Amino acid sequence: MARLPQKEIVYNKLLPYGERLEAEAARFLEHIKGNLARAVQLQELWPGGLFWTRKLSTYIRLYGRKFSREDHVLFIKLLYELVTIPKLEISMMQGFARLLINLLKKKELLSRDDLELPWRPLYEMLERILYSKTEHLGLNWFPNSVESVLKTLVKSCRPYFPEDATAEMLDEWRPLMCPFDVTMQKAITYFELFLPTTLPPELHHKGFKLWFDEFIGLWVSVQNLPQWEGHLVNLFARLATDNIGYIDWDPYVPKIFTRILRSLNLPVGSNQVVVPRFLTNAYDVGHAVMWITAMMGGPSKLVQKHLSGLFNGIASFYHPSNNGRWLNKLMKLLQRLPSGVVRRLHRERYKKVTWLTPVPESHKLTDQDVTDFVQCIIQPVLLAMFSKTGSLEAAQALQNLALMRPELVIPPVLEKTYPALETLTEPHQLTATLSCVIGVARSLVSGGKWFPEGPTHMLPLLMSALPGVDPNDFSKCMITFQFIATFSTLVPLVDCSSVLQERDDLSEVERELCSASAEFEDFVLQFMDRCFGLIESSTLEQTREETETEKMTHLESLVELGLSSTFSTILTQCSKDIFKVALEKVFNFAVSNIFETRVAGRMVADMCRAAVKCRPEESLKLFVPHCCNVITHLTGNDDVLHDEELDKELLWNLQLLSEITRVDGKKLLLYREQFGKILQRTLHLTCKQGYILSCNLLHHLLRSATLIYPTEYCSVPGGFDKPLSEYFPIKDWGKPGDLWNLDIQWHVPSSEEISFAFYLLDTFLQPELARLELYALGELEMSRDDVQQCLAIVHNCLIGSGNILPPLKGERVAHLVPSLVSLEETKLYTGVEYDLSRENYRETIARVTKKLLRYILDNSEDDTKSLFLIIKIISDVLQFQGSHKHEFDSRWKSFNLVKKSMENRLQGKKQHIRALLIDRVMLQHELRTLTMEGCEYKTSHQEMIRDLLCLSTSSYGQVRSKAQQAFFTALGTYNFCCRDIIPLVLEFLRPDRQDVTQKQFKGALYCLLGNHSGVCLANLHDWDCIAQTWPAIVSSGLSKAMSLEKPSIVRLFDDLAEKIHRQYETIGLDFAVPEKCMEVAVLLQKSEQPSSEFPALGSEEIQLGIQRQKEKNAEALRNYENLVNMLLDCVEQRNLPWKFEHISIGFLSLLLRDDRILPARAIKFFVQCLNHDAIVVRKVAISAVAGILKQLKRTHKKVPICPYEISGSPKPSSILAGDRADNQWLHYNSQSLPKTKEAWESCCFVEKTHWGYYTWPQTMTVYAPVEQQPKLGRRRDELSEAEQIIYDHFSDPKFVEQLIKFLSLEDRKGKDKFNPRRFCLFKGLFRNFDDAFLPVLQPHLEQLVADSHESTQRCLAEIIAGLIRGSKHWTFEKVEKLWKLLCPLLRTALSNITVETYNDWGTCIATSCESRDPRKLHWLFELLLESPLSGEGGSFVDACRLYVLQGGLAQQEWRVPELLHRLLKYLEPKLTQVYKNVRERIGSVLTYIFMIDVSLPNTAATKSPRVHEFTTRILENLKPLMEADEEIQNHVMEENGVGEQDERTQGIKLLKTILKWLMASAGRSFSTAVTEQLQLLPLFFKIAPVENDNSYDELKRDAKMCLSLMSQGLLYPQQVPLVLQVLKQTARSNSWHARYTILTYLQTMVFYNLFIFLNNSEAVNDIRWLVIKLLEDEQLEVREMAATTLSGLLQCNFLTMDGPMQTHFEQLCKMRLPKKRKRDLASVGDTIPSGDLVKRHAGVLGLSACILSSPYDVPTWMPQLLMDLSAHLNDPQPIEMTVKKTLSNFRRTHHDNWQEHKQQFTDDQLLVLTDLLVSPCYYA
Repeated sequence: MARLPQKEIVYNKLLPYGERLEAEAARFLEHIKGNLARAVQLQELWPGGLFWTRKLSTYIRLYGRKFSREDHVLFIKLLYELVTIPKLEISMMQGFARLLINLLKKKELLSRDDLELPWRPLYEMLERILYSKTEHLGLNWFPNSVESVLKTLVKSCRPYFPEDATAEMLDEWRPLMCPFDVTMQKAITYFELFLPTTLPPELHHKGFKLWFDEFIGLWVSVQNLPQWEGHLVNLFARLATDNIGYIDWDPYVPKIFTRILRSLNLPVGSNQVVVPRFLTNAYDVGHAVMWITAMMGGPSKLVQKHLSGLFNGIASFYHPSNNGRWLNKLMKLLQRLPSGVVRRLHRERYKKVTWLTPVPESHKLTDQDVTDFVQCIIQPVLLAMFSKTGSLEAAQALQNLALMRPELVIPPVLEKTYPALETLTEPHQLTATLSCVIGVARSLVSGGKWFPEGPTHMLPLLMSALPGVDPNDFSKCMITFQFIATFSTLVPLVDCSSVLQERDDLSEVERELCSASAEFEDFVLQFMDRCFGLIESSTLEQTREETETEKMTHLESLVELGLSSTFSTILTQCSKDIFKVALEKVFNFAVSNIFETRVAGRMVADMCRAAVKCRPEESLKLFVPHCCNVITHLTGNDDVLHDEELDKELLWNLQLLSEITRVDGKKLLLYREQFGKILQRTLHLTCKQGYILSCNLLHHLLRSATLIYPTEYCSVPGGFDKPLSEYFPIKDWGKPGDLWNLDIQWHVPSSEEISFAFYLLDTFLQPELARLELYALGELEMSRDDVQQCLAIVHNCLIGSGNILPPLKGERVAHLVPSLVSLEETKLYTGVEYDLSRENYRETIARVTKKLLRYILDNSEDDTKSLFLIIKIISDVLQFQGSHKHEFDSRWKSFNLVKKSMENRLQGKKQHIRALLIDRVMLQHELRTLTMEGCEYKTSHQEMIRDLLCLSTSSYGQVRSKAQQAFFTALGTYNFCCRDIIPLVLEFLRPDRQDVTQKQFKGALYCLLGNHSGVCLANLHDWDCIAQTWPAIVSSGLSKAMSLEKPSIVRLFDDLAEKIHRQYETIGLDFAVPEKCMEVAVLLQKSEQPSSEFPALGSEEIQLGIQRQKEKNAEALRNYENLVNMLLDCVEQRNLPWKFEHISIGFLSLLLRDDRILPARAIKFFVQCLNHDAIVVRKVAISAVAGILKQLKRTHKKVPICPYEISGSPKPSSILAGDRADNQWLHYNSQSLPKTKEAWESCCFVEKTHWGYYTWPQTMTVYAPVEQQPKLGRRRDELSEAEQIIYDHFSDPKFVEQLIKFLSLEDRKGKDKFNPRRFCLFKGLFRNFDDAFLPVLQPHLEQLVADSHESTQRCLAEIIAGLIRGSKHWTFEKVEKLWKLLCPLLRTALSNITVETYNDWGTCIATSCESRDPRKLHWLFELLLESPLSGEGGSFVDACRLYVLQGGLAQQEWRVPELLHRLLKYLEPKLTQVYKNVRERIGSVLTYIFMIDVSLPNTAATKSPRVHEFTTRILENLKPLMEADEEIQNHVMEENGVGEQDERTQGIKLLKTILKWLMASAGRSFSTAVTEQLQLLPLFFKIAPVENDNSYDELKRDAKMCLSLMSQGLLYPQQVPLVLQVLKQTARSNSWHARYTILTYLQTMVFYNLFIFLNNSEAVNDIRWLVIKLLEDEQLEVREMAATTLSGLLQCNFLTMDGPMQTHFEQLCKMRLPKKRKRDLASVGDTIPSGDLVKRHAGVLGLSACILSSPYDVPTWMPQLLMDLSAHLNDPQPIEMTVKKTLSNFRRTHHDNWQEHKQQFTDDQLLVLTDLLVSPCYYA
């Protein structure tokens, strides 16, 4: 019995020849299995392996996964083994990886029992490629796409990792988790990518339970959004999705939502400081949505509650008047959430059960959950419809929401749509609402149990949309067409009103629909009238001047497309009666007018074609006789045939006739005599417009007769023509097509049609070919116009009948690539049986064209129009089998768009409408016709491609560029043809040829360059090809035709070089296939079903394979070395222009590899280039020599150690990060520094800083002792040849002197930075040759240090960093000697530091300390710590020294606590520095000192300095400021006054530095020391200025900035009460500045920690109390700010407008005001507002806050409040002002939708309001 296929493409069965495909697929699969297995066993990865894996991809594209499960597993295993071959060439690896991803794509097909894949080979591959150690040195070139391919590959393999993988991964990557190091990012990225989350519940203890608590703990405790936090979120989101119901997220929900809200980066308050890392490291919205949707549902409704809170909080941001860079994220959130919920519902309710863990019943979404969700998101979606970014996201959201709850979603959308259809002034509203209605169309029309009245809206909508067909507004027109087409596809347009009399069993809605359906006819006719109006206003005469182009403009062609497709949809869906009326109407319109043929004519002809297509018989009866009569009548006179300009009527009828023949071929046969006569009369008209139309007629007749296509696209099989008594169309509204009963009506060419087609070809094509052949032999004179006419006829015949002309014959071009595997092509059957008894016109056309081309090129090369046609003909003879690739691609694209806009994602299962399904089957057929021939390269193809090459290098630019496009397409089609063509292209570049013109030279270069998508001949990833093209490009510099004066040629060479550099990928030298691949291949060959007829391989065959593979490796190596030598030969040629020398050196630099040392000659060349005159060349040489030194590096031996033995402390039982007893020995300890040879050699150095911080790796290795390492201090004769070359040059004082001179030159003034490439060069020199070159270099170093110029200092810094890092493995004596030399140099350098150089020295020291054991560098650290703030060189030098020191210490992270303590102790007394630059620097250094003090889970208390102790000491010194009451002014002058200053002044200076520290640490540290900083808050509140004024001094600006940053910080729940306590205490302060500032602080803090606060009801009450209390503040500014704050808190629904609050404000408003006395008026100046007035103002402000808190709608309580407020319009100031402001704001925000808002008020209220809003007090 045949095994079931895994999952095949169902559409194949529906093709007219579907039954033949079973056998074809089986044969194809058998070939693939046999040949692939054979190729791998013969070790032939290329071409055999690659060829057959590509065929497997094609197979999947054509038949889906149509193979047994066993085969599926074997294919995957084989490809997995192939992908993970360590030495595999990168381009092959990507090819295999993409196929493997495709095989693993549908994970439900294979369970974990069927397949298990190891994870480690993938990890090793990612490590090798994504974290390559040699890529930055240019020893490996990877393509840009490699990262995403590899990551997708891991994602696809992840479900199949073994169950123990999780534990192994944790062991592997936990040691990297050092939060101060870049390795943390790497570890978390790996965890996110690799950790499996789909283990079944019984294995959870081996899966996420091993890491969940640890990672979520880490996530919860990190506050400052480091780069890796986003990756953790992605991991949690995936974990949640894969294990719904198995993890209790409730404890984390408030934290999750708070962080997601923060991640949207919404602006709060007026002057918020943006922290850049919050923008760059924000969470990915897609993953946040995944996480939310996975947590929804379940017993506790917590997530839904928070989600509603989230949307309440951000709803107002969705209003169309708001815009900012955060808007895209909000829109994405809106679009993704509904689609996520739909996906989840689909998974829970409709999806087939697979091996993946199902969602437990208890956690499935209930109907109530769905309703709650839809209700919470619908308001923002309705606002977003009119957003500035367009309505696309809203429409997609609505489409998904309407699938779930149409009754909640569609009515409000319709409410917005009807008014929009009526307004004429706001077209934007119309396009937005219509696109949203299109989204919900399907849910609307199908009604269903939730929303039965939906369909009744359809007709009114259609009728009111008609005015949108408007010639003056293009976008409105297009959306209206789309709207009408969408609805008519879903609904049969049949008048069912007569059913009302016959049946009485109809429901209410059905009765309504029946009576409404009487309007359909009216609708169709009105639509046609509208279209006719559109057409009449866009005739060519009206829209163009005489001089303009005659073609359609882009917009017109879009309208044409919209019009014709909409009209054809409507007619397809019509009943016969409506169709007859419509046909009559369109026929009369077409014949009673004469249209010009360019614009209007095309549109009318399209409408006629649509009619004829729907019901050919009735329509052809009308049209064909009419058109034929007119044409026959008008061409009766022979003079007409020779007219240059033809009669409009004749042209129009020809056009009409040519369009209406694009219909079912069988129906055309009746009229074949008439068509024949017309063609006889018109094909040879002199007028070009005329004969082109006639050619179209011929083309369409042929196509209609010979192609396979469906003849109808009705939404119900069988159409609507049955009597209403049997068939009730209303039942089919919005019904999806049934895939199993599609009942497609195919047109398959009958023998009669085929003979008609051949009759046409024999009659019209044959004579043209004969004439052209005679012309080409020179036996017949023809004018150019005649030649073009002939060619046009030939071309139209070819593309009309391409389907029935067999492909070209010919021998296969042999010997292009040797292979032990058959590379034959598989032929596909596409429903055509070729009639081989007839002439194959394809061959004849090819033969004649070839001769004709020769003749034209020799005799009339300037006849470019004929050449254009010849190029078209050649490319169609080669490629065309009935459809063009580009047309197919665009149809595939538009099919996917339509599918997306109308699919039902909730139920899935291909519930598309019938027309779409038919379209998809048709696309499947076209796909087959495009791949049917395969790509075998035959001699006939060879000739034609050579002709194209000849045209690509001809004299006319336009001919060249058209020919080149055809040439590239052909090259991309046929296997291996590039190898055949390259030599021919290179012929034109040969320097010794005298006869090449500049045009040919240019053409050839373009042929090498290729187009942006296709192949690039200059850069095929293959040694044979590159070895030809690269040297040829370089030596073409000597060609006669080359001229650097021509900018176009120079640009071409630049483009070529640039493209080669961009696309080059390292080409493999080793093609060996490991044993494991062979084993899988043998299994694949033995597998049954389909069993292969290929016999197993004999041992001699396998031996031959191994032999061949060895030869291949040797040949690749030979080719590689040849190429290098040829390029060097080229460079050394005399008088080669400089440009080509540079190109050649660029090519050579691409040939550096990490598995092969460069030939000695090239090494010598590059070393000499270090002193080349041209800076470009020197730069390349520096990188190259650094790379060569890396190649020559000798490996250093490592030995394992046990950290627990060294430290003498046991292994900790649980995970404990940070400073532990067992990693103490890694710390820097000045008591036990290795200062003697013995100490040095016994010291166990660990270079990488992260080892040991979190946990130790399974096996910890360090470098072995000196005696086991490669020998140092070698003599010249102990060196290899390559090393000797370098040794000789660098020992030569002259060479070194010149090199240093060049390196200390300026490149771009002011732009230069420390150059890592040069550093690598020196590091390599000192690493490979230890101190051999120091004697030569030393005098230069001393000379450089004395020169304070920027570029010399930079050069010195690069050399010193190289020296320090290069001395890693030197012996103690050498290192000690080195430091004796370096210390004085560094001291001098640091004392001469300048503005330009301090950055470079910082980089130098940081680079020197990176990944080095601090104990090795003790000389350096002691030097840096000597006295950073000596004050000797002034404040600037001090700041620079700190900067340099900070660079060194930061690299050492947690391993130098002693140094950090020493530094802090040194700095503390100096914190009261006067100079701003030193203060800033100290602030930054403090950040690094305390960075190690993190509050992360499972972390031991640090040995490094701790924030807490430091802050306590600081607060002690700031006491005098805390206690002072008066304003703190910055009255410290910048000079140091003599004498001791008072405590206060010292305090202010200290405070300034502390502010700098807090600002610096806001963006850098992991956790904020909130408790300590809180004690400083009251002080900052006091200082921060209130107004936005930049002229404030530094102290105030910094305080303000600091507050802004602190208010955005993330709080832990336990910190909330502490913060509130400080705020409450400050609210009692007697400085109104402080009271004002806490309000601004509060706004931001609450919004940025929204759910943490909401989760704590006590905190909410505290805040409410605080704000309401401050409303009654004596200071006006504070009261107003309190009102703003209240309004904001109400707006984000943090507080709600409840009864008690309203009563409270109303009470306050009723406060009696003191009577004014007359005499007081004079002395207004000094009045202090009385307490009553303040209270009354507070009440008014409270009401005003409530009103302003809903700027976009009118809640039920608002009218009354507005009335209350209006009573105070005449109160004294400041009340009157508040009321006015509020009313004008209310007016401004509610003006847009006033018509809606008006409904909320009673008539009396409206009177009062109208009075107020236009109140006389405005004019007073």
